[in-house]
Amino acid sequence: MQPIVTAAEMRALDRATSEDIGLAAFTLMETAGRAVAEAAFGMLERRDARVAVVCGPGNNGGDGVVAARVLRDRGVEATAYLVAERAAIKGDALAHLEILERAGGVVRGLQTAQQLVELGGLIAQADLVIDALFGIGVSRAIEGHLADVIDVMNRAPQRLAVDIPSGLVADTGAAPGAVVEATRTVTMGALKIALVSAPGFARCGEVEVAEIGIPTVLLKTANVRAGLIAERDVRGWLPKPHALDHKGTRGHVLVVGGAPGMRGAGRLASMAALRAGAGLSTLAAEPGDDLGAPDSVMTKAVSGPIASALAKMNAVVIGPGLGAGTLARGWLDEVLASGVPAVLDADALNMIAADPRVLNAAKGPVVLTPHPGEAARLLTSTVPEVEADRLASARALAAKTRAVVVLKGARTVICDGTLGDDYCALNPTGGPALATGGSGDVLAGTIGALLAQGLAPGDAACAGAFIHGLAGERLEAVHGRGAVSSDLPLAIATVLAQLSG
Repeated sequence: MQPIVTAAEMRALDRATSEDIGLAAFTLMETAGRAVAEAAFGMLERRDARVAVVCGPGNNGGDGVVAARVLRDRGVEATAYLVAERAAIKGDALAHLEILERAGGVVRGLQTAQQLVELGGLIAQADLVIDALFGIGVSRAIEGHLADVIDVMNRAPQRLAVDIPSGLVADTGAAPGAVVEATRTVTMGALKIALVSAPGFARCGEVEVAEIGIPTVLLKTANVRAGLIAERDVRGWLPKPHALDHKGTRGHVLVVGGAPGMRGAGRLASMAALRAGAGLSTLAAEPGDDLGAPDSVMTKAVSGPIASALAKMNAVVIGPGLGAGTLARGWLDEVLASGVPAVLDADALNMIAADPRVLNAAKGPVVLTPHPGEAARLLTSTVPEVEADRLASARALAAKTRAVVVLKGARTVICDGTLGDDYCALNPTGGPALATGGSGDVLAGTIGALLAQGLAPGDAACAGAFIHGLAGERLEAVHGRGAVSSDLPLAIATVLAQLSG
């Protein structure tokens, strides 16, 4: 997985590169600024374009100063605007500012409301604004004069952020105050949480990681606690087709759910299991004239124990349209006691929230797939608290349940509580096409199918989220907001065919 670092981890990497490797911080800033300038140059449609580089007092501002100088050397009319008093600029940032001035660069102050009135039009009308205000250094809301500066920056047709858009909290992606709405972001050395987690990622535009000289060996030994799932990871996890495959070798998934009035949820999960490669899929639900499923899915009407059915299964999905009665609770207890790898979704999660001791009986691996509301109930928290720091929420729930947690939402977070650590995987795929009823049932069935085919629970969760999200992207490209969850299983099969090829 591609490493994702916290602000503290990034500062430690910078420090180690300078102190242990011997690559001076001044040089790192020069390299970073040149990467920003290169990205900016690529965003400009003409050579006589005007660029406004809005610089803060720290290293982020120093990167911007370098970018302004390099752009001017390439014939671009780039002006640096300082939001801090010159006396507040220190160290390498000051050294690069002095180089810019000696090289004939234009530097203007933007410390007061009056200066913003006088110069704001030039910034808003620039062809490109480079946001070099604060980067990863913000931990509180940007308000007052600086918020007004950001408002002016956001009026420009294009915004290029240095490291992360100013106003985002680096370690959560929260935007407690004013924030730059970037068209593109150039981040230094490694991804930051704000760039890939919700809600921050939606403010970043296209993200590029600039190699500024931090040795790979430092990243590998930094004990980074988060990573971005990549296509190559998923390809490595997926089972490879074999000429001697038959339905018995590809696993049998039991879906327990789809009670009367909620049949569709069980059908979606069951069909998704087949489209995700399982050899067999059975939907078990309460009896009724409307109990049915697509032809490829078997059905089993049950009004009592399901132990005999569980004995034949390679994985079970329980919860989609399950209901919350005595019968449903008994089935959940049986599933957990069976030792069969299980995906718990929807009503199964609600039963655990009502009685957390239920999970103590689990004899086999468990994957939980809560949306933020379900996660809040499981954590006895609130949805805003869960969403305020999605990685922390996933870690807390994984530690509490000792299960693999798939915290759904924009940029799903997976944390494997069975490993005894707090490593989080973030899924980069997905989009608005998944914002429709039933898409979570399809995800549960997909993960169940991957479990049935022999993937480890954490790998099945990560691969399932990635495939499900990519299928949503494909549907969005074709149907836009008209995509529905019943479209997803076939799209998942198409994605799997491409990834397994």
